Amino acid sequence: MLPKVPAYSAAKAAINNFTQWLAVHMADVGIRVNAIAPGFFLTEQNRTLLTNEDGSLTERSHKIITHTPMRRFGKPDDLLGTLVWLADDKMSGFVTGITVPVDGGFMSYSGV
Repeated sequence: MLPKVPAYSAAKAAINNFTQWLAVHMADVGIRVNAIAPGFFLTEQNRTLLTNEDGSLTERSHKIITHTPMRRFGKPDDLLGTLVWLADDKMSGFVTGITVPVDGGFMSYSGV
């Protein structure tokens, strides 16, 4: 998350708003529209930003983990349950227009 970067924050808000807008306009034709908002996941794309050469966590990583109640980075498999739930019409057939955070509690943490 880059809360001090206006363009990043605006893009996140736009995705949430667009998801809601699409959900409203697609409901008449039976299409549900939802989004998943992943938190911090350690991947090959960001590994050099989040880990040092010796594999230890960077200062930035420590800040992220400190503000994540589950005290870890997400793993790609952590997204699967939410994805399957949203895709299954029997389990979430009346769910549309939401953005589900899969972030280990990061967005819920106030820092106190």
